Amino acid sequence: MRHFDHIDAARRKHLFYRHPRPFDRHDDPAVLGVALGATLYSPATRPVLADDIERAALRGVMSMVVCLEDAIADDEVAAGESNLVAQLRALHGRAATAAGDVPLLFVRVRDPRQIGDLIGRLGDAAALISGFVLPKFTAATGGAFLDALEDAAARTGQRLLAMPVIESPEAVYAESRTEMLNDVARLLAKHRRRILAVRIGATDMSAAYGLRRPPDLTIYDIRPVAGVICDVVNILGRADGTGYVVTGPVWEYFSAGERMFKPQLRQSPFDAQRAAPLRQRLITSDLDGLIREVHLDKANGLIGKTVIHPSHVAAVHALSVVTHEEYCDAADILGVSGGGAMASSYANKMNEAKPHRAWAQRLMLRARVFGVAAEGVTFVELLEAAGSR
Repeated sequence: MRHFDHIDAARRKHLFYRHPRPFDRHDDPAVLGVALGATLYSPATRPVLADDIERAALRGVMSMVVCLEDAIADDEVAAGESNLVAQLRALHGRAATAAGDVPLLFVRVRDPRQIGDLIGRLGDAAALISGFVLPKFTAATGGAFLDALEDAAARTGQRLLAMPVIESPEAVYAESRTEMLNDVARLLAKHRRRILAVRIGATDMSAAYGLRRPPDLTIYDIRPVAGVICDVVNILGRADGTGYVVTGPVWEYFSAGERMFKPQLRQSPFDAQRAAPLRQRLITSDLDGLIREVHLDKANGLIGKTVIHPSHVAAVHALSVVTHEEYCDAADILGVSGGGAMASSYANKMNEAKPHRAWAQRLMLRARVFGVAAEGVTFVELLEAAGSR
């Protein structure tokens, strides 16, 4: 699989200075964690789940989560499990699936016992599963989930990865947060080879305060939640070799209502590409808020994002492409040994070899899976292309 493979080769040639490189579910978790991109959630009760997964792949989706937890009602769990098993078995038998043309698939479970049970019930179709999403993750509850994952992997010989979700009240409240996150860090370190990424459950975090982010604000405007994200990155997202990929929280809006604030997208970049209708569509669907939030995710050390609608995917992926300027800066920084400072290739900033090195290394990993935009290619062009099919 490869990002932007759903657009035609001639257009890709125009857009990219360095093309995205292929990856598959067997790659190093450090690569896959970055390659997740926009992770599309779907309830396990969807009657056409197999078709949804195939359609998502055609739209450039590289990772999906089939949810047995908050996305379905408490009395739907058994039906959701049965539907998930039936749909993935059907999907496994299709020709496209045999060719590997499906996203990385994960299951969000409620209970550790579901991990082994579902893997057993899926039979050969378990090969479609890349791992499990572990909700409400704490050091007290998370051990049972990770042990169940290890047991299922040992029993089947299949590599299964974990994405714990930080969203419990213990992670939110100031008096318990630091100790809880440090305990989680110690637990995850024991299972490091299984940890693909740490996800942030901003909806549950907001619920702890009786809050909900409106569509014309970002999660970073909700200061109690922004503080939690800061601490998650501080403890679990460090660049010293102890950290993990930390993904951006869910964007939950896909149709605009009445707006209080001005749109968050400048008009001139769209006018320059004769793409004013695209800007209007983004604003009408509240995607200007998503675009701003993804920018802030990246600035705060997060990569990828949880999304709940296919229309969100193109924006997340277009913003994940490394710009030509960023790539030149990173290459210059990594090409220097012994430290020192230098003017950037674009002659608009100072690059320092030592303090900017970790940033450059992370950026090159993103460039590997999302590619580097050609000089002069803008986000607007990438967004138009990513949204095509």
